Amino acid sequence: MASLRDIKQRKGSIQSTQQITKAMKLVSTVKLQKARIRAEEANPYFNYMYQTVTSMLAKSGNLEHPYLKAGNSSKKAVIAISSNRGLAGGYNSNIVKLLTESEIHREDVKVYAIGRKAMEGLARKGYEIQADYSDVIDGPTYGDAMAISKEVLDAYTNGEIGEIYLAYTHFKNTVSHIPTLIKLLPVEFDQEELSSSSADTNIPMNYEPGEEEALNQIIPKYVTSLFYGALVEAVASENGARMQAMDSATSNAEDMISDLELKYNRARQSSITQELTEIIAGAEAIS
Repeated sequence: MASLRDIKQRKGSIQSTQQITKAMKLVSTVKLQKARIRAEEANPYFNYMYQTVTSMLAKSGNLEHPYLKAGNSSKKAVIAISSNRGLAGGYNSNIVKLLTESEIHREDVKVYAIGRKAMEGLARKGYEIQADYSDVIDGPTYGDAMAISKEVLDAYTNGEIGEIYLAYTHFKNTVSHIPTLIKLLPVEFDQEELSSSSADTNIPMNYEPGEEEALNQIIPKYVTSLFYGALVEAVASENGARMQAMDSATSNAEDMISDLELKYNRARQSSITQELTEIIAGAEAIS
């Protein structure tokens, strides 16, 4: 059995850790409230952007445009969004797992990393890190999304990559965060799903001044909007995951402290009993 001193030191150490986890939970809670509002306000816009563009392309027939067909390169760009810090449960590891368990072969992937944790995890798995934009996740803006999207789109139009994917964590609610991998380019849509949800899919789509010029403006806007929406949701998911992780850590620390208190009381009672026994035995020996 551990000594009273050892148990007391262990209890003090856990109490110190518990104070830290409580503080981190409070900080994450405050950040989550702001990030959640931002994500919930932005989400309708990005959903409508996706629905509008896919519906528009469904009505356009077979268009010949670089953004609508896979490039000649077998390389695939994956924009992987994680965080720069840990202590968020499985938030970061889920992004790494999402990519490693996907059907995309590791040798074909170029990772554009946003967040050091997933970047480090993917690098250890042997993935090629094409670019690192980890500082962006600390305070993402639409301008950041536009700049990164432009760089990736330039690589796409130059033939360096043939497809573009986005790996992020979808913020469903405070306790539910879903790792998601979506294909940004070439633009894909489910013709049957669009037909069942829209009565006017057979109405032809006309472009002014022309198809190529219009799509050159629309598709980059579409990609940037989805990318920025993913950044906003990722920030909310990160803080939600960290809040849950710190709440669990605090509860576990409380359980450990209760267990140590019980062990301390038992050890103390045993020590007192032993001392009483020694005193009585000594008194009897003297008499």
